Amino acid sequence: MRNILIIGAGRSASSLIQYLLNKSSQENLHLTIADISLELAQKKTNNHPNANAIALDINNQEQRHSQIAKADIVISMLPAHLHIEVAKDCIIYKKHLVTASYISDAMQELDAATKENGLIFMNEIGLDPGIDHMSAMKVIDEIRDKGGKIILFESFCGGLVAPDCDDNLWNYKFTWAPRNVVLAGQGGAAKFIQEGKYKYIPYTKLFRRTEFLQVEGYGKFEGYANRDSLKYRSVYGLDDALTLYRGTIRRVGFSKAWNMFVQLGMTDDSYIMENSENMSFRDFTNSFLPYHPTDSVEIKMRLALNIEQDDIMWDKLLELDLFNANKKVCLKNGTPAQILERILNESWALQPHDKDMIVMYHKFGYDLDGKQHQIDSKMVCIGDDQTYTAMAKTVGLPVAMATLQILNGNIKSTGVQLPIKKEVYEPILRELEDFGVVFNETAMPYIGYNPDKISSTN
Repeated sequence: MRNILIIGAGRSASSLIQYLLNKSSQENLHLTIADISLELAQKKTNNHPNANAIALDINNQEQRHSQIAKADIVISMLPAHLHIEVAKDCIIYKKHLVTASYISDAMQELDAATKENGLIFMNEIGLDPGIDHMSAMKVIDEIRDKGGKIILFESFCGGLVAPDCDDNLWNYKFTWAPRNVVLAGQGGAAKFIQEGKYKYIPYTKLFRRTEFLQVEGYGKFEGYANRDSLKYRSVYGLDDALTLYRGTIRRVGFSKAWNMFVQLGMTDDSYIMENSENMSFRDFTNSFLPYHPTDSVEIKMRLALNIEQDDIMWDKLLELDLFNANKKVCLKNGTPAQILERILNESWALQPHDKDMIVMYHKFGYDLDGKQHQIDSKMVCIGDDQTYTAMAKTVGLPVAMATLQILNGNIKSTGVQLPIKKEVYEPILRELEDFGVVFNETAMPYIGYNPDKISSTN
């Protein structure tokens, strides 16, 4: 039997574990599913004869070494900052490693050692990063193979609620880590290049600079800029591209409404609010508003945000119960961002009957034979249920498929890497189609930079 050690049995591991279990007899696989919670790991084995569950404390070096030494390949579904110790152990015991996380500086420093030991450390093989890399490089390579030169690349991705379950005014629910949603865009200005000009958007302006997107069958969306769109410029070979922009997808109107929290300071994670455990939702809201001897919290809020009582923005705030004096935050030493997350969870948590949805949208502009062309590539994936969500499928399945490709010797390039080579992306994209992850590519008239497609606050 070929032994696969999976460290981390959280929600995003559901589909990858199920995929490998379904392949286990045919591929001669045995899965060891390790998690700090033995109960969670046992649940994910589903009593399959080719799997066992163990409790694993990732900080227990002896236990970690013991399990990695017995594996043929290791999958780490841990939080990104915990990968590095696993990676170092994989070098010691000469084991391949697969993660869905961004390549950190510490991970990149292991590149030489992995190559010396003939190892493959495949990273960024989830959704975003992951499927975005693979689907983009497929089209980019096809354009180059026929002699085209890329002049524009825009890429958007978002985790949303499925249309049938879209039942609030924000058209949004938490389909992945809520904290990451609350902190999105912080830590520096968003930067990208547009028509050969470098552009920067500070956090305070980020959610008022949105691009509109149309996805057939699903309607209109908006995208706001990711923090660093230029990170993959050289990796993709797009140093000469005039436009390079990566963004996050939301339903139209979300960003304008979210900007209210940004302007008030509710997304700040840099300080602790006093007596937060005894604070009501109304107290929290009032904390960011000026004192007035007679005006209510509601009136002060509308004045601060310059919105009227009949404005949809006001209805969105009311829907979140922000002015409820009876609901307590119940969070000790909470930052504004942590408290806001607690409040939003009341309204935006996925319910048992809810399904999530992933939307990905790429735009490619290129020169060929003296003419300019455009290809739009779109993918929509809807989850099955609360276990096999669209997020779990799109994050976990590429991880599982890459693991099997490495075990079977189909991926040969060693080192710390991301999935931008044909030997990686071609078979995985092809197999993903069997699971409903399908990109529809359409030739379009080239429009390049078009002010009409940008919101009025560009």
